[in-house]
Amino acid sequence: MYKPDMERTIFEEMLNRNCSELQILTLSPDPSYRMLYKDLCNSSDDNETSNYSLPVEFYMTRGQVITELLGPRTSPFFVPVLAIYLLIFVTGVVGNFLTCIVISRHRLMRTPTNFYLFSLAVSDLLVLVLGMPLELYEMWENYPSLFGEGGCYFKTMLFETVCFASVLNVTALSVERYIAVVHPLKARWLVTRTHARRVIACLWVASVCCSVPNTSLHGIHYLRSPLGEPYEESTICIVTQPRWIYNVVVQLTALLFFLVPMATISVLYLLIGRQLRREKSLAVPHECEGRGTFGNQRIRTNRSKCRQVTKMLYVLVIVFGICWAPFHTDRLVWSFVHRWTADSHGMFQCVHLVSGVFFYLSSVVNPVIYNLLSTRFRDMFREVMCRRRAPRDLRRFAARDGPWVTGEAARGRSATTTAAATTAAAAAAAACVEVVGKIDAKRFSCSSGGTRDEAETSLN
Repeated sequence: MYKPDMERTIFEEMLNRNCSELQILTLSPDPSYRMLYKDLCNSSDDNETSNYSLPVEFYMTRGQVITELLGPRTSPFFVPVLAIYLLIFVTGVVGNFLTCIVISRHRLMRTPTNFYLFSLAVSDLLVLVLGMPLELYEMWENYPSLFGEGGCYFKTMLFETVCFASVLNVTALSVERYIAVVHPLKARWLVTRTHARRVIACLWVASVCCSVPNTSLHGIHYLRSPLGEPYEESTICIVTQPRWIYNVVVQLTALLFFLVPMATISVLYLLIGRQLRREKSLAVPHECEGRGTFGNQRIRTNRSKCRQVTKMLYVLVIVFGICWAPFHTDRLVWSFVHRWTADSHGMFQCVHLVSGVFFYLSSVVNPVIYNLLSTRFRDMFREVMCRRRAPRDLRRFAARDGPWVTGEAARGRSATTTAAATTAAAAAAAACVEVVGKIDAKRFSCSSGGTRDEAETSLN
């Protein structure tokens, strides 16, 4: 049986040896590890030599030592966070799954815009089905790390890939909307289903590749006994490389995959809004309504639908930015703060919890937006859930939208229907020109360009 002095010597030797091991905890995004290292080893800087001051409670078991060094196994916020996450999980999985079914099952919903929404739904499903359970497990069992080093790499790469894929999907969707509204002639060969598939495949490959740097910085770390034996039950997944490298990666990620895309998207939607206002001001005068009424009515309807689609996507982008801002704020705060106090640590804990909730909330709001702002999505959701046929006007849509839907020849559609629609539009345009007189060609092209928006009527 050990005497107190021998017990004290063994414990002191263990902690003195582990101070060099604990220094790696300062690389963790969780500042509690950093504070623990400083408290136990009296270190004021990451590179200082450890100088441990033995606490009063030096009679500890192996489990108590691990708890003292790494903190409690279960997060004190586990129960309330679990309740919120379960609600988000059920709502998000059902909503995004219905979105995928609606777009894949109904041919008239397979437009380039909806392909990007489908990709975004897949991204949301991945983070909800695979990412959320892993995070909940870590909150319930902080250590040892689940699935070891492989699980550590998988979780890091999953979250990084989803982060990049989501913002790239929204950016590509905004670019596609800009081309369709501002450059309708280019949309004939750029806004197509084939082009959308290629872009989506490229952005997913790019997302996986861009997730490699941050993933490679992570790894498994564990405490060791005085004899060098690893404590397997103490394994944690943290940053194992020099902190400055991780800081650079985090800051570049926030710049290239959040700030720059959001700025680009904002500019694009400003240009889209200006173009829509210009088209509204250049609308065909009321004298045209006497002749070619059917053609003018159809143009006005398509233009109205275009504005509705743009409004829906505009709201989607705003909500996307709000939901992802706390996530990047959380990482940037840890990246720039090097000296933690009790107040800064408490602030960071709040930011960390809020960022987690908003991160997963971004995977839920998209289907809600579709239901609130898109009549067609709402009808399709109702059809899938109630197992009934779509309304008659939805079924007629497939025979009504010509090759303008995707900019490529609509497969399986009647050439007679397409020709009739084109002839009607041309007749209406000719009648309008005859009445109005000398109307600027560019102005008229803006007025009659509503047919380009039939590509997006499946959203309304």
